[in-house]
Amino acid sequence: MTRTIPFIIGFLLVVAPFSTPQYPLHLLIMILIWSLVYTAWSLMGRFGLVSLGHGAFMSIGAYVTALLWNYSGISPWIGIPAAMITAAIMAFLVAYPCFQFKIVGHYFALVTLALSEVVKLVIIASRDHTGGSLGFTPNREGDGTSFYALQFADKETFYFVVLGAWVLGLVIWRLVDKSMMRYALDSISEDEDASAAAGIHVTGSKLKITMLSAVLTALGGALYCQYQMFIGPEVIGGIGISLQIVFAVVVGGLYTMMGPTIGAIITLLMTEIFRNWITSLRTEGIDLAGLDTSIYGLMLILFIIFLPKGVLGELIDRLAGGRQKDTS
Repeated sequence: MTRTIPFIIGFLLVVAPFSTPQYPLHLLIMILIWSLVYTAWSLMGRFGLVSLGHGAFMSIGAYVTALLWNYSGISPWIGIPAAMITAAIMAFLVAYPCFQFKIVGHYFALVTLALSEVVKLVIIASRDHTGGSLGFTPNREGDGTSFYALQFADKETFYFVVLGAWVLGLVIWRLVDKSMMRYALDSISEDEDASAAAGIHVTGSKLKITMLSAVLTALGGALYCQYQMFIGPEVIGGIGISLQIVFAVVVGGLYTMMGPTIGAIITLLMTEIFRNWITSLRTEGIDLAGLDTSIYGLMLILFIIFLPKGVLGELIDRLAGGRQKDTS
């Protein structure tokens, strides 16, 4: 029975766009895009490499792809790999000095937090090309459907594009989890000096997982741009997005492959509920701007204290505990 579950889920995901109304389909696409980003963050987050700067990599993925298309006519099929390479280079430039000089823990998180803000400020300062804080819109090709421009008027086609990207993210997560790199990084997260003494290349191992995480995050940012056809420094990057990524992964489950996806489902649905609720209150003259952020912050604290393994991690632990009781 357990073996058939993945096939059932796969079948449902394939037929979903053909039987789902447009708005729920839009939510499904957004969930898959953010699931990819959250999965990318968890690749390094699960090993104690807490980054608060992944909004920067999302911005790089989105803006590099869109700028190359608008100003040079370079197809996103080329622009997205270029953006991913740019994100990898940025991750290397920031992470290498940190790892080389053993800037870890809270200090590494603060460095990445600064990176997120710096990238956002550069985008705003380059307003002549990026549109600054007003945002940026990629040029539409023809009637809005162009394989060359990776633009599709119908949501169904784009659904399968992001579904493929999401599956790629899960496959990479799984490969890392089953590789020797996972054991090396587990050891490093426990004790760097002992790991180095055992022959593990500490800086190299941490750099690889950080750059891989940045590359997948940039892919998510580029797909977000191509789907929404609008990006802005606050919409796609900055500290707010970086914190949102951390929150969603912690809620879903940091140490399980599907945890980030569960986190995406929970947080996206919460966002929609809060948005509709706050909008309805505004029509009645009650302004509660920022309430959603405050609730996210409170929930993050509660999850860290009471559900440190997230919703899925806690569920798996409880089921495993139940099985052990049954066998005993």
